[in-house]
Amino acid sequence: MPLEMLVLKDVSKVFNPCTQDEKVALNSLNLSVKDGDFVTIIGSNGAGKSTLLNCVAGTYRPDGGSVIIDGRDITKSPEHRRARYLARVFQDPTLGTAAAMTIEENLSLAELRGRKRGLGPGVTKKRRARYREVLKVLELGLEDRLRDRVGLLSGGQRQSLALLMTTLSLPRLLLLDEHTAALDPRTADKVMTLTDHVVEENRLTTLMVTHNMNQALKHGNRMIMLHQGQVRMDVSGEEKQKLTVREVVAKFGTTLKDETLLSAG
Repeated sequence: MPLEMLVLKDVSKVFNPCTQDEKVALNSLNLSVKDGDFVTIIGSNGAGKSTLLNCVAGTYRPDGGSVIIDGRDITKSPEHRRARYLARVFQDPTLGTAAAMTIEENLSLAELRGRKRGLGPGVTKKRRARYREVLKVLELGLEDRLRDRVGLLSGGQRQSLALLMTTLSLPRLLLLDEHTAALDPRTADKVMTLTDHVVEENRLTTLMVTHNMNQALKHGNRMIMLHQGQVRMDVSGEEKQKLTVREVVAKFGTTLKDETLLSAG
C-alpha cells in the first residue's frame, strides 16, 4: 500500500485577522496524499486553492496545524529548505525560469536545486549532451537552442521548459499552480500532455490547481474541491473517471460560483 507523501493536519490560514478585511483562507483543512497520487484541485476564487499550495511550499506559514511531507514535519521549515524535495510551476510562464540565462543554464540550475554547489562549471559537456536528449521530449526544437536565452522563448515554450526542469531534481512533490491558465487552449493541451508524461514517467506525487473542470476530471487519479478553506468533495479512481462536469455542477452549482468552472464543459 502506498505511503502518505503529504499530510495536512488541521491547517488554518487567516489573512488580515481582527480587521474588517479578515479572510479565512484555510479553515482547519485536513488532507492526505499518497505517494504517487496526482491530485487535481478545483474551487471558486477565494476557496483556498493557492493558499494551500503556498502553505505546502513554505511561502506562507500556517497559523495553525501541521504540514508533513514524507513523514517529516516541515511546518516551520523555510521555503528554501523545502527546495530539496518539492518543485513548483506557476501560472505565469515568466516565473520559474531565468529570462537572462540560457536554456542549458536554467536546466543546470534546476538539476542542482537544493544541492551543495562547488566552484566548477555549471554546464559540463556531459550535462549538455543529457540536456539535449531531455529536451527532445518537448518536440519543440529546443535541443538545438541550448545557448539561447530563455527570454526569447514563447510562453508555451517557457512553461514546457519549466515543467521539464522539475524532473531534473526528481522532487518528492510537484506543485502545479494553474500552470496552463495563461496559455491559449492549443498550447495548454500540449502542456497538459507533457504534464501527464512527466508525472507518469517520473512517478511524481502531484498537486495541480486548475480553474478548468474538464482538466480536473481528465487528468490525475484523484480530484478534490475546496470551499471556504475546507475539502468539500474528494473523488478518486473509477468514481472520478465516471464523473462528468454536468454532474459536478448539478451537485455543487451553488458552491462553484466561478464562471470559468461553471462554463468548463
